[in-house]
Amino acid sequence: MSFWTRHQVFEKNSIILIIGILLVIAIGGLVEITPLFYLKSTIEAVEGVRPYTPLELAGRNIYVREGCYLCHSQMIRPLRDEVERYGHYSLAAESMYDHPFQWGSKRTGPDLARVGGKYSDDWHVTHLSDPRSIVPQSIMPGYAFLAETELEPETAAAHLKANRAVGVPYTDAQISNAAADMRAQADPDNAGVDDFAKRYPKATVRNFDGKPKLTEMDALVAYLQMLGTGVDFKLYDEKANLR
Repeated sequence: MSFWTRHQVFEKNSIILIIGILLVIAIGGLVEITPLFYLKSTIEAVEGVRPYTPLELAGRNIYVREGCYLCHSQMIRPLRDEVERYGHYSLAAESMYDHPFQWGSKRTGPDLARVGGKYSDDWHVTHLSDPRSIVPQSIMPGYAFLAETELEPETAAAHLKANRAVGVPYTDAQISNAAADMRAQADPDNAGVDDFAKRYPKATVRNFDGKPKLTEMDALVAYLQMLGTGVDFKLYDEKANLR
């Protein structure tokens, strides 16, 4: 049998062919998987990325619960038209504490990766309550009920524990004070604001929906207002160019 016809052994014997396929897949899998055991992280460390505060995490949970991700992505691709419209392209590190992450390409509405600080709290409250009062052609449903639905701070600790179980570095102090921190972030006059600021440096403290009670609207607006605000992209680009 010539060298060029030896492959007929695989073509005529299905068992040998299956064994050969499994062997090739096993070798390829090992080549891809083995290096991961020697890497401390596959995500580039980026200064400014932090875990969500209890209020922001509650807002993120509401964002996922209401299906906002079905129309809005949080992934700006490094393409000129996307960067010019939405801002700096997304970094993997920005989603390192997201479970699940909100990357995707489905956009019925605009990408929200850089929406933080782009509009005022009042704008967000009005837009969420009655989208067509801001954008007449909008097909987004209204979420006015969020402003009337009170949060349950007592559940915050359980949410932080669940996230710590999958790798988010919440401390024991952050978990035990989750309920107090949730109240403090939405009330600048709260006695626990200083302690909150120590546990979550640079986190914004204010009444997000303008009402005295702590509502789901507070949480969702707090979450939206922090999106894309953690990283100094000018500094990041300067460091990237020096590498």
